[in-house]
Amino acid sequence: MDLNAFLSDPRRRTLAILAGVALVAILLALGALWREAQYSAPPMEPTEFFPGLVKELRGAAHIHVESKAGAFDVVFVPEKGWVVRQRDNYPASFDQIQRTLVGLAALQAIEPKTARPEWLHYVGLDAPPKGDGVAITVSDDKGRVLAALIAGKSEDIGDASGATGLFVRRPNEDQSYLARSVFEPRANISDWLDKKVMDVDQSRIQSVTVQPANGPSYTVSRLLKSDANFTVSPMPAGKTLTDPTVPGGVASAITGFGFDDLKKASDFDFSGATRVTTKTFDGLSVTVNVIKQGADYWATVSAAADDPSKADAAKEAAEINAHANGWAYKLPAFKGQLYMTTLDSLFTPPTAAPPSATP
Repeated sequence: MDLNAFLSDPRRRTLAILAGVALVAILLALGALWREAQYSAPPMEPTEFFPGLVKELRGAAHIHVESKAGAFDVVFVPEKGWVVRQRDNYPASFDQIQRTLVGLAALQAIEPKTARPEWLHYVGLDAPPKGDGVAITVSDDKGRVLAALIAGKSEDIGDASGATGLFVRRPNEDQSYLARSVFEPRANISDWLDKKVMDVDQSRIQSVTVQPANGPSYTVSRLLKSDANFTVSPMPAGKTLTDPTVPGGVASAITGFGFDDLKKASDFDFSGATRVTTKTFDGLSVTVNVIKQGADYWATVSAAADDPSKADAAKEAAEINAHANGWAYKLPAFKGQLYMTTLDSLFTPPTAAPPSATP
C-alpha cells in the first residue's frame, strides 16, 4: 500500500487512529476481566461482542442510530468529513463518533441473559421504534455492515476501571447478553452535533451592547480586565441595580455557548430579533441575534475583527463564521432569557407608595 496515499485520505487517517485506540481499549478490557476472573467464576468466558471489528474501523463511513425518539444518520462525506444527514449535513461530533466506534470494538460479552422475545422488554431490548432499545448500525462506504446491535438498560458491574454493564443483543437474534461497556449509546441527535461554534471566556469581554426588539438599548462594559464588575450605560436617573454583579450576567451570555438543536437560518424571520453584540479586549466582535418562537429561543451568530490588522481576532472570527454561517441554533432556555435581558430588569423595582389613610 502507498503510505503517502493512505495518509492523504482524512477518513482513513482518522479512523486508523480510532483503530489503534480501540485495540488498546480491548487489551485493557481483557486485562481487567482477567484480573476479575481470578476472584470470581464468570458464567462465560469474556469475548469480544464484535470479533475483529477493531481491524474494520478504518473503513467505517456510516452510523445509523434508531430509537423511539427517531432515526438519523452520521455519514462520512469526503469533502466535508463526518456530518449529520438529517441536519442538512451539519458537522458531526468527532468525539461522539470516536466514543461509539471504539466502544463497539471494545464491547465484551460477559454473561448470557434471556433469549425469550417476550422478556426482552425487561432489559430494554425491544427493537425500536416501538421498543425501548437503541439500535446502532455501522457500515462502510459500500453499505457492508461492520457492526449492528440493539442496546438496552445498563447496570453497575463493579468494574474498577469505570466500565458499566450494558444489556445488548444482535438485531437478528433474541439471545441477549450482559456486556462490559466503555461507552453509553446516545439516541439523541443533539449529542451527535459538533457543538464547537465558539469559545469566548468572560475574562476577555470588554463590552456587550443589547438592542432589544422592544425597549431601550443599553451597554454593559468595563475599562480593565481586572475590573470585577461591569457598569451600565445609560444609567437611568434614580435607578439602583438589584446587585452590582447583575450586569456581569448579561456579559456572560456568550460564554459557554451551546445549543440543543439547529435548523437553517432561512427557516426563520430574524427581522425583529434582539441583537446582542459582544466586544473583547483583544479585538473580536460577536453578534448574536435571538428570537423567541413559542417556548423556544433561536439564534444566529456572526463574528468580525474590530481591527483587520489583528490577525488572531480575524482568524477566530473566520472560524466562528465557518461554523455558524447559515445556521440558527436552538438555545437552552436559560441562555435565551439571558440574551433577552431588558434594561428595566437590571434595576430594583420602585417601592409602591403606601395606601393613603381613609379620613
